[in-house]
Amino acid sequence: MVFEKHPNRALSILIAEDDPANQLVALRMLKTLGYNADTVDNGLEALIAMESRSYNLVLMDIQMPEMDGLQAARIIRKRWPEGPRIIFVTGCTSRRDECISEGGDGFISKPISLHQLQEAIDDKVSMAV
Repeated sequence: MVFEKHPNRALSILIAEDDPANQLVALRMLKTLGYNADTVDNGLEALIAMESRSYNLVLMDIQMPEMDGLQAARIIRKRWPEGPRIIFVTGCTSRRDECISEGGDGFISKPISLHQLQEAIDDKVSMAV
């Protein structure tokens, strides 16, 4: 399968993930697709990062310390109603409906594939950029 790179697209991405290995995997996958991203370890850090920079996309884990992804998504939707697309990336596949009802624009179950990631970005972010 050929993956289309988007090196010229000005897309700002934030990864909210508490596991360093998962952060590294996501960063490498995004780099393969032609994107760069910032990383934070939890939902609270995601909110702090969003105060200083505008993001088009947040790849959000659900279960994180300090503040989980669902709580962070609710706050993001209140503070930035026209804000970033939020794609939940989690191993909790049974919580898909909850993720969408709490403000998520998409859902990818772990372990993620490059194809899933590209599809989610193309589908959800093309509307926002």
